[in-house]
Amino acid sequence: MSHTAHIPSHRKPRRNASKTALRAGVAGGVLSTIAVAAAAGPAQAEPVTQTIEMPTLTTGLSTAVAASAEATQQVALDLETQAHEDAAATTAAKAAKTAKAEAVRKAEAKKKAEAAAKAKAEAALRASRSEARTTLSATAGSASVASSSSATGSAASVISFVKAQVGDAYVSGGTGPNSWDCSGLVQAAFRSVGVDLPRVSQAQSTAGTQVSLSNLQPGDILYWGGAGSAYHVGVYVGGGQFVGAQNPSTGVVLRSLDYDPPSGAVRVL
Repeated sequence: MSHTAHIPSHRKPRRNASKTALRAGVAGGVLSTIAVAAAAGPAQAEPVTQTIEMPTLTTGLSTAVAASAEATQQVALDLETQAHEDAAATTAAKAAKTAKAEAVRKAEAKKKAEAAAKAKAEAALRASRSEARTTLSATAGSASVASSSSATGSAASVISFVKAQVGDAYVSGGTGPNSWDCSGLVQAAFRSVGVDLPRVSQAQSTAGTQVSLSNLQPGDILYWGGAGSAYHVGVYVGGGQFVGAQNPSTGVVLRSLDYDPPSGAVRVL
């Protein structure tokens, strides 16, 4: 056996003669067709006339237009509502401002009226005090005959006692012998003639018979404040004068009735 018997051959197999002839015929036909077409030249294309029907948009367009109109109307209504609200707010603000201004004006008018009333009351009080001083001055002038020099008996002793204490100190609750308060001095003066008076000014202002300030006599007890609620007392010594323990800065003093007109008087003797 040959040593090359099993080595395959690398040569291409021969093609079938019939297949080769067929392929050559087809190729030749194709080439012939191309050649004919090329010789004939480009053909003239006839114009194409064809009508294309477009879909009808009327229905959809109407719906869109209607929706747009409705939206526009809603916007207009919203703007109108907002305008009304803004106008109402502006009106309310103006009304509030006007009301505030009126309240301020009324408050100022009330304040001025109260100030005027207070000034009028103070003027009336000053006039009343002035009239009282005038009355007391006239009373003192007409009652000079009832001066301390003409006082007799117990009244003269009371007047002598209080005048002797002029210059002593004022001490709240003081009853002598060198310091006094107003009611302590009056009580001690009347005790010196055997008359026992209450200790405080409120009770002393009702201890005797109420007398007019225009009909005072030496020895009468003067009081300041209301009868039964007096806050100060003294002794009328005649000649339009009184003695009293006034306050810590003055002590026991002799003063004219004009200095501090009393509210009333009581007569014990």
